[in-house]
Amino acid sequence: MNQIFIEAESFIHKGGWVVDTQSMETIHSAYIMAHGMGTPVEDASTAFEIKESGEYYIWALTRDWTAVWEVKDSAGKFTVKIGETELPNVLGTNGKAWGWQLAGKITLSQGVHEIKLHDLTGFNGRCDAIYMTDSEEIPSSNLQRIDEMRRMLGWKTVKEDDELYDLIVVGGGIAGICTALAALRSGVKVALINDRPVLGGCNSSEVRVCLGGMIHLPPYPMLGNVVKEIAPVMGNPRIYRKEYYEDERKLFAFEVPEGKKTDYKIFLNEAVTDVERDKDTITAVICTNTLTGEKTKIAGLFFSDCSGDGILARKMGCDTMYGREAQSEFGESLAPEEHQKLVMGHSIRWYTEEMPEYVPFPEIHWNLNFTDESCLDCVSGDWEQETGFTRDMVHEIEYIRDSGLRAIYANWSYQKHHFKDKEKYAKRMFQWVSPIGGKREGYRVKGDYILTQKDIEDKVYHEDGTACLTWSIDMHFPEPTNLEEFGEAFRSFAYHRGIEKPYPVPYRCLYAKDVENLFIGGRLVSTSHVAFSSVRVMRTLGELGEVVGLASAICKKYNCTPRVVYLEHLEELKELMTEGISTPDAFDCGVGCDESYHFKDIGWWWIHKGKC
Repeated sequence: MNQIFIEAESFIHKGGWVVDTQSMETIHSAYIMAHGMGTPVEDASTAFEIKESGEYYIWALTRDWTAVWEVKDSAGKFTVKIGETELPNVLGTNGKAWGWQLAGKITLSQGVHEIKLHDLTGFNGRCDAIYMTDSEEIPSSNLQRIDEMRRMLGWKTVKEDDELYDLIVVGGGIAGICTALAALRSGVKVALINDRPVLGGCNSSEVRVCLGGMIHLPPYPMLGNVVKEIAPVMGNPRIYRKEYYEDERKLFAFEVPEGKKTDYKIFLNEAVTDVERDKDTITAVICTNTLTGEKTKIAGLFFSDCSGDGILARKMGCDTMYGREAQSEFGESLAPEEHQKLVMGHSIRWYTEEMPEYVPFPEIHWNLNFTDESCLDCVSGDWEQETGFTRDMVHEIEYIRDSGLRAIYANWSYQKHHFKDKEKYAKRMFQWVSPIGGKREGYRVKGDYILTQKDIEDKVYHEDGTACLTWSIDMHFPEPTNLEEFGEAFRSFAYHRGIEKPYPVPYRCLYAKDVENLFIGGRLVSTSHVAFSSVRVMRTLGELGEVVGLASAICKKYNCTPRVVYLEHLEELKELMTEGISTPDAFDCGVGCDESYHFKDIGWWWIHKGKC
């Protein structure tokens, strides 16, 4: 039997299709998606070789992403072209589960051919892989069998990176960047691993969330230098253009003032998919390239999990927290009586612009039946465009992201075609919709200390206080009217309770209690849900990353664990935090935050009804 297996994300020319990596933990692969905002995108294409002429069946691994909402006309339809021949079957119509769908059969001669994925709708059709065979047997859509096909037909041996790193940082968001830079400039050999093609995470051009929080505050006013260095100069733009987020700025920071290529390595498009361990210690990570599928083993002495999803912590079996803890857990007044599987949601930023003439948009509703009262009368979407509150931010992320896209597109269609003031949208068109969106909360990892509301509001002193949280207690919930009208909310409201003054986060919140050599950063820091709502903004998490970078230098110096830094070398860590991290220029202290309520004694409900 002749067989060919092609990962769609490995196509040489992506055209208008984008690579999605968010579901690799659940479907074991990246995939590509026709993210055209309602306009069909340019074909994705690549070459393949037929070694034996014959009739071949062409299968695509795909799914109908709108089938979960019982949409009759599939949103993400596409076809396959081989050479100039378009195969007959329309794909992306095979139900809500990932599975093989037959594109058609074709006679192919020996030699090299071109295959294309041809988008029909512009509404996020998706393809994980192409399978070609001269057998009439229908391939199994069982995930285990698909994994066996990948290994059999596309297996690539695990290669080993030839370096041993002092610190491996997983996750290239603001926390991860600041951790890696602080460590590098403190004499630590660093590897930074990111599953996306650019650095920045939520502050990258792919997601476009502005930095929040204050820096350069007592007791360690030099903390924040690295955050300031990599922060986009536009600060807090109200227009979400790609250029404002300066992806390259984050990358260039590693080259100055004296960054030597032998001291660090940045791995882009690499997703950590497994770990190697020696009892309670991580020894290496296994990465899968999100474009080629190649696997690389990267070894290190210490690790920092800034992945957002806690891939290292969960693979190592760390004690984690998810959702809202009950009042009995930490004695917090803002906690619910019983534990709730409810987190702050996933947001997709988007914006439109006025064009010279009328701009059409498909008339769709996807079983979201808007009215003039329930539609969101707006020309852009920000934090309040939020989904996934009661779902698992790791294992259900495709649904969560798709739920956001469904709401954005269906609402826009209503505005264009049916809204009472539809004339004001006639010439407007989408300029950008994030294809991946940004997570606000997920799993948190337990450290030697768990920060709570009582610490912040009772001003509990901790000798290992580090960088300060400055944001208000800012918890997001499903917007009640939106929830009632649509069954599952795609709109949020926020409860703000100002904190009296900046509060230093204990160092013990920055390493895992049950893995000897694992630091934690970003959304994973050891806090309760309530306290997390104040810690979570990116300037604060970046400063905490600087602290971890400094602590890793002490770990290297004494060959000790993160916990021993607290037990035996805390005064040295304090000295390093007092000195701060050297940067190429002298920066003025900046806060970059225009939220006036942060340090007022207030508590109020803010319901944003979408009049943006």
